[in-house]
This record gives sequence, C-alpha cells and structure tokens, in this order.
Amino acid sequence: MQTKTPRRGTIRLTRRGRIALIATGAAAVAAAVAVPLLLPDDDTRAETLTIPEGWRSGQVYEAVDKALDVPAGTTKKALPKADLKLPKDAGGNPEGYLFPATYPLSSQSTPASVLSYMVNTAGKKFGVGQVAAGADRNAVNVYQSVTIASMIEAEAGSKEEMGKVARVIYNRLDQGMPLQMDSTINYALNRSTLATSERDTKINSPYNTYARMGLPPTPIGNPGEEAMRAATNPTPGDWLYFVTVKPGDTRFTSSFEEHQKNVGEFNKAK
Repeated sequence: MQTKTPRRGTIRLTRRGRIALIATGAAAVAAAVAVPLLLPDDDTRAETLTIPEGWRSGQVYEAVDKALDVPAGTTKKALPKADLKLPKDAGGNPEGYLFPATYPLSSQSTPASVLSYMVNTAGKKFGVGQVAAGADRNAVNVYQSVTIASMIEAEAGSKEEMGKVARVIYNRLDQGMPLQMDSTINYALNRSTLATSERDTKINSPYNTYARMGLPPTPIGNPGEEAMRAATNPTPGDWLYFVTVKPGDTRFTSSFEEHQKNVGEFNKAK
C-alpha cells in the first residue's frame, strides 16, 4: 500500500511540533495557576478548574490534584474506581475524553466526580449525530475521529489550519502512507518539543507514526470542539505535507519537492 514516499530519514511531514504550543501552554498554565489566587484567604480549594484544549491526561490529573488540594497522584489513582462512562474502544483510558472546559468545583467535589464530569461532557459533545455522521463520511468511527482531532489539536498552529491538517491526515491514510506526525512521538516520549531527531523517529512505540502505519492506538491529548469539527469536516484538498516555516506561515502541499524547499526554509529560519 506504500506509495512513492521518500525514505523516512529525509522527510518531515509536520512542523516538528506545534509552534504555538509553548505560548499557549504557558498561558494555559498561568490561567490554571491563577485560579486559586482568586479564592478567599480561608479557602484552600479552587471554585473552578479550567482545562485548556490539547492538554494530555497527565496534565489534567495534576491540575485536578492542585485544584482540589489533594496529594499529587491522587486523581490518577482514583481512575480505577471512577466508573467513567467511556466508549468501549477506549479500553478504560480517558485520554481524549477529558473535555477541555471550565468546570465548577464545590466542597463535595472529588477527583472521581471531576473526571466523570469531564468524560460526561465529552460524551455529550462527541456523541451528537453530526459527529457520528462526519466519522462515517471519513470511513472512521467516533473514537478514531477523537484520535485524529487530538493530533489536529497538537499540530495546527491556528483554528484556520485545523481543517487542512485534518485533510493531510486523511489523504495519507487513504494513500497508505505513514502519518509521520512529530506530535505522536512527543506523546510517546512524554514531552513537548519543536524538534524531532532521526533517532526519535526510530523509537519502539505504537505511537511512532514514522515507523508504524495508521492511527496511534489512542488520542494523544484532549481535543476541543474546533479540532473535532475539523476531524469530522476536513477542508477539501490534495495536500500530503505541511510545515510551519515561521509563525503564521504554514505551507501545505501535495508535492514532495515543494515540501523539501519549504523544509529548507524552515531549517534556515530556526
């Protein structure tokens, strides 16, 4: 099924990580940290908890621990008894279904109840008819659509780019090409970086979309509505490659030769 794709060592499909990730992540962390500062002096627990788009489950667990003022690791340990209403395909892993939003907290809130609130919200957002219909049009199921949306969230530098990134993913799947997404390698290595080395692309992981065909086994973060909308309604186009040469200048193309030129400009601009 492999088409005429140059050897993996010579190609970078993605932008080597999301250029906007550092800025948006920093802003999101600042917002999350700022929440307790708004509380009365005699209250050690947050009144709300904000989960930004694209956060991984580990980041969510840490934020819940802090917001509820419980020992680190408490939320993650609560998972087995939380009875989360996840789709069967998730296999009990809530990654992708900890829906990004601002959640109210009370003195009765527990790690399990907060996680359930997030998963139930995702079920309402992702379980609507148009999501299922969009998944059918793209020959995937809803869980796979969430997985694709999580990659879109990690790769796209803006909402305007999301539909094009989605189209690149579907075009590559349709043509039997490896996705070669740096974001999935970052997930496997539990990091966020703007550069992926050739050594990184050879790691033994089901999330290594350079070495393995198809989608990663689970979502790689928790996507928001815009990313999910792009995953179910990708922008029409024949693109197979994209690279962000500099912030605000992401170039999509179906030509490997043109992509090489764009990557060359990216390397010069680093």
